[in-house]
Order: sequence, then structure tokens, then C-alpha cells
Amino acid sequence: MYFSYGSKETDELRRRDKKLGAVIDAIGHIDRAVDPDLFSSVVHHILGQQISTKAQQTLWARMQDGLGTVTADTLLAAGRDIIQSFGTTFKKADYILDFASKVQSGAFDIEAVKHMPDKEAIDALCSLRGIGIWTAEMILLFCLERPDILSYGDLAILRGMRIVYRHRAIDRKKFERYRKRLSPYGSVASLYFWAVAGGAIPGLKDPAPRKKPTAKK
Repeated sequence: MYFSYGSKETDELRRRDKKLGAVIDAIGHIDRAVDPDLFSSVVHHILGQQISTKAQQTLWARMQDGLGTVTADTLLAAGRDIIQSFGTTFKKADYILDFASKVQSGAFDIEAVKHMPDKEAIDALCSLRGIGIWTAEMILLFCLERPDILSYGDLAILRGMRIVYRHRAIDRKKFERYRKRLSPYGSVASLYFWAVAGGAIPGLKDPAPRKKPTAKK
């Protein structure tokens, strides 16, 4: 299952932003996988913090193989040691178990999050241990498929924006200007900024100044 978008979104982005429009034309449609289950998406994103996408996929596969179905019941039955044995840290295991316990007890209403506006949904997710704004935004995009998520906290998005708009840096003021221009289809724009940052268009370079190597003593 992929993030759903079509010509309505891309045509409007082309109309509003010629540089991004050229990127859309060069790359074409992007298939980006989504996870429609909010509970498993939260667990998946906690696992993936501060590790590579490949490592995240490996850990998630181990957890699925080990538990069968990733639910509050299966996680709580497994416990801290088994969750950590899949390859994650004890801290992340504790975050996951705390989340599972709150869902199981009803202290966290996961179904209500699905119907909240973006800001409220982000605030609710950030109330969980181990969930920050960036993680919450990624859950909204890759689980709930909210249409207007463009994250200032995502380094790859900032890199993609530098490359597309030829800026040496994207500060908050510049970012907000682009975010407003690309709204309400910021999520689709995010897909293309990620693709550009990953080298989808050969020859486009990041204009950010290179860091000078630290001199050896």
C-alpha cells in the first residue's frame, strides 16, 4: 500500500512552484509505502529512531517474526528482554511497552488520534514517551496519510529543498515561505524532496558549504 496522490496534487504543485514542478516531471510518480495500522506504525517509528532505514526494516521484520502480530497484548506478553533481543535498545523497549500499556488500559485513546486535526494529533502522539514532533509528523504522513506534512525537523527534506531551490541553507523563515506555498499538498512535496535528496535526479548537487575536515593535532 502506497501513499495515495495523483494529478490533482501534482498539477497544483506545478502551478504554484515551477522548480518543484520540473522535479515532478523529471521523477514521475513516487510509490512510498505506508502502514495503515496506527498502533504498529507508532511501534515501527520508535524502533526506527536514530538508525538507518535498512536497520529499521531488519528490526521490524524480527519483531513481526517473533511476535506474529504486533499488538499491545503480544508486546506486553513478550516483555522487555524479548523486545530488546530483536536488536533494539532497552530504552526503546521501555518506550514501546509504556505505549502498549497505555493503549491496553485505555489511558491513551489511539482511535481518537485518527480523527484529530494535524496539530492535535501531533500533540497527542508527543505525549507518549519516546515520541517527538518529527516522529509524530512521520506517523501522520506514513500511516494516517495526512496531505499537508512538510517537516522542518527532517534533514533530508531540508537537503532536498536546498538542492531544488539552490539555497546554501534553509532557515525557518525560508522553510515557512515554501511550506505555505506548497500547502495543502506538503506531503506530496515531501516525497519529491526526499527523492531529490537521495539522488533521484543525477547532476543536482547540494549547494550547502562543505564542512572543512578537522585538522589533526
